Amino acid sequence: MKYYIIAGEASGDLHGSNLIKAIKKKDEAADIRCWGGDLMQQAGGELAKHYKNMAFMGFLEVIKNIPTIFKNIAFCKEDIQKFDPDLIIFIDFSGFNLRIAKWAKKNKFRTNYYISPQIWASREGRIEKIKRDIDNMYVILPFEKDFYEKKHNYPVNFVGHPLIDAIENTKIVEEASFRKEYSLDPQKPIIALLPGSRKQEVQKMLNIMLSVRGDFPNYQFVIAGAPSLPDDFYNSFVKENNVGYVSNQTYSLLRHSHAALVTSGTATLETALFGIPQVVCYKGNWISYQIAKRIITLDYISLVNLIMDKEVVKELIQSDLTSGNIKEELSKIIEGDDRNRILADYKLLKAKLGGKGASQLAAKLIIENA
Repeated sequence: MKYYIIAGEASGDLHGSNLIKAIKKKDEAADIRCWGGDLMQQAGGELAKHYKNMAFMGFLEVIKNIPTIFKNIAFCKEDIQKFDPDLIIFIDFSGFNLRIAKWAKKNKFRTNYYISPQIWASREGRIEKIKRDIDNMYVILPFEKDFYEKKHNYPVNFVGHPLIDAIENTKIVEEASFRKEYSLDPQKPIIALLPGSRKQEVQKMLNIMLSVRGDFPNYQFVIAGAPSLPDDFYNSFVKENNVGYVSNQTYSLLRHSHAALVTSGTATLETALFGIPQVVCYKGNWISYQIAKRIITLDYISLVNLIMDKEVVKELIQSDLTSGNIKEELSKIIEGDDRNRILADYKLLKAKLGGKGASQLAAKLIIENA
């Protein structure tokens, strides 16, 4: 069969790549064209557009890039028609994908959504678009099944979280070699900094994260570089603060870290699955944040707390994200009762996520429902 897959961010590229691998195992003749990144291309997808040219963060950034977004939408529709797939698979990236889904449904393409838009967080009314335009939905968070089926009478498939497989399938560099390769202190425990994947948020988050470096002289701070950004983007942060930096080795960094400061998003769940106590950080554009605050109805912003439905990890959001608060919260998770409590809750979190095999189950169901 012919598959057209659309992912628009680094996390979608990761999950899309594992889905492509799983599809190819079950359908050896699979012909796959995709919007995504290097990982999806390496997995065997023919890349139509790279996510680096598509990811815009915040309401103001989206408004500024509206002409580019509309050009991408037009190109996507034209590209789908030329490729003429048997089915389309959307991965997260709801602002773009729901627009394409509406058009695709009208043009008689089979539509599948893997990794649901987070309508349980904001703009719940989008459920009507999903019911109208999506033939099959595959969700990865345990509470999403009840949300769709019990609250909205829309059947979905819970397949488990693909991060469990992604982590297990990633080669981790042994610690001594890792520290040597990246010129890290062989003795000092590591505090990992995961400042996000988009240029705007990384610039905003790194300065505040690094502001507490001097308060923890017995630890070394190491920045996790995002695959979407070039190494030289991080040079000024590394030189000015005399900190470590690793590129495309986030999982190895987490495996060998003692604690982490993490920008909200998928990285909070990745950090938890590695068993690393963390402080979740978020600070957006003031206007974007004021808009988001009025449409997002959740008690938490991190996936860890949302899945557990309680505060497992501390979230420092907007005005609460200060050097003083970071210092205080990071001190709590380096040792002591808070650290032990978080580690215990992480074990319960992993059990809730449904175990291994999410990508394989999703691929199986997508093919069966084609």
